[in-house]
Amino acid sequence: MSDRVFIGTRKGLFILERSGKWNGGGWHIARTAFLGDPVTMVLHDPHDGAIYAALHHGHFGDKLHRSDDGGANWEEIAVPEYPPLPEGEQIEKHPFSGKEIPWKLDMIWELQTGGADEPGTLWCGTLPGGLFRSDDRGNSWTMMDDLWFRDERKQWFGGGFDAAGIHSVIVDPRNSKNITVGISCGGAWQSEDGGATWKIRSKGMFAAYMPPEQAYDENSQDPHIVVACPTSPDHLWTQHHNGIFRTVDGGANWTHVDRAAVSDFGFACAVHPREPDTAWFVPAIKDEKRIPVDGKLVVTRTRDGGHSFDELRDGLPQEHAYDIVFRHALAIDETGDTLVFGTTTGSVFATQNQGDSWACVSNHLPPVYVVRFG
Repeated sequence: MSDRVFIGTRKGLFILERSGKWNGGGWHIARTAFLGDPVTMVLHDPHDGAIYAALHHGHFGDKLHRSDDGGANWEEIAVPEYPPLPEGEQIEKHPFSGKEIPWKLDMIWELQTGGADEPGTLWCGTLPGGLFRSDDRGNSWTMMDDLWFRDERKQWFGGGFDAAGIHSVIVDPRNSKNITVGISCGGAWQSEDGGATWKIRSKGMFAAYMPPEQAYDENSQDPHIVVACPTSPDHLWTQHHNGIFRTVDGGANWTHVDRAAVSDFGFACAVHPREPDTAWFVPAIKDEKRIPVDGKLVVTRTRDGGHSFDELRDGLPQEHAYDIVFRHALAIDETGDTLVFGTTTGSVFATQNQGDSWACVSNHLPPVYVVRFG
């Protein structure tokens, strides 16, 4: 059972700890860091206990910090650097807006640890679509060139951001060289050699925002997040811009789940650590609206691979609630019973019974970007 939760927000990092009493989720804010600064990603490394926090300073760039004492003290470490623009190469432009896509780090959007046999290894997904690896706890970074220099990348485009970004990195627990990434908008990609080479794995996803003849183009897909069941890693789920998709063959084929309750649009998804057919989502009205359906905050859960869904409302506001849950802001612990999510209104909710009932931990934090267990 995890006794800490790290919450990255628009105005700082909040570290929650759990008490024995189930009251308000059993969580309280034990420590804060970087107050006033946007924390776009946070990661706890179970190998050595280190905590990593990515800060997005806008005009002043991104910074990455590491703590080796539970968040009491932090040291600044290296951030990924993009290679120089090759001679004769022109800056790409967004295919719809025409805006230039930067050839430099714009934002750290994902951090993940390497496999159990790779202590000190980190993966970093960024805007505008670069993937980096560190083998020295973030002191230096190497870009995965094969993914960045692929011709297909020039057709990627941003969804909520101007540029495409890598928001999901999954390391196969059976083989640390098998890596899956999710890209908005660029589909799902996989490597079988530790990131040296890549192939696209979005077959079966469809994009209603594309012209009909391009709807099933694998390179144009917008998986909002991709997650895998740790004990059944061939079972992956994605909350896509155009619905919920799942695969049971490691990403070779994706199937649309067309029976979602409330709405099949949203950003967040979590999968049970031992039950690959059990997953949670937070639905909303899509595109220009992006608010909960009928102003009611709901979590949906399937236990049968998407054939049916429960609507989980107990303890969640059911009137004039306009909370959106971003893609990294829903987390599940290793027991599969405790989930915590944070919203754009600064509310944090927790459950210890798989969502049957929820308790409000806080309703006045800054807008929440990321929730991670430690």
